[in-house]
Amino acid sequence: MSTPNKDIEKVEVRVKWDPSPHGEPANDLDIIAATYPAEEPYGDPAYLVHFDSRAPDGTITLNRDSRTGQGLGYDEVMTLELDRLSEAYSRVVIGVAIQQRDGRKTFGAIENTAVQIREGYTSLAEDDFSTVPTATAAVVAEFVRDSSGVWLFHDTVRGFDGDADSFAAAMGSRPTGA
Repeated sequence: MSTPNKDIEKVEVRVKWDPSPHGEPANDLDIIAATYPAEEPYGDPAYLVHFDSRAPDGTITLNRDSRTGQGLGYDEVMTLELDRLSEAYSRVVIGVAIQQRDGRKTFGAIENTAVQIREGYTSLAEDDFSTVPTATAAVVAEFVRDSSGVWLFHDTVRGFDGDADSFAAAMGSRPTGA
């Protein structure tokens, strides 16, 4: 029997949030995917996918990018085609970072934040960042390829305090105590 945690092929990560109040700097959240090589799944990422980029092989793409949170529904959407990702990669970590251009902003300061991770019509995870209100970024999902080649999903929300660059460098590290 198939479960939502096994045989994951194509995933969509969606993030939404409310625009900042009138006259305030824009709220800008970004989805970041970090892909790790099989021989060093907790080292440096082989590559990152975020705004203005995509995976070299086209397997991870940012389909929608928002700098303000304006609009209906989900403001940022990223697609991961894990079934097409080279066997050279065994781990993909997904994070959401708040741009810090205009001063420090945290998830608790931005209204109606939400992240949803879906495979087709199946929701793998949903979160509103309420467990990490003082964080400026958070890891929201981890996909790991097992020894048989099947992708497994690990639902996680781990907060981080720092800018998008330092988050991208640290988001794939082992959680404290692991």
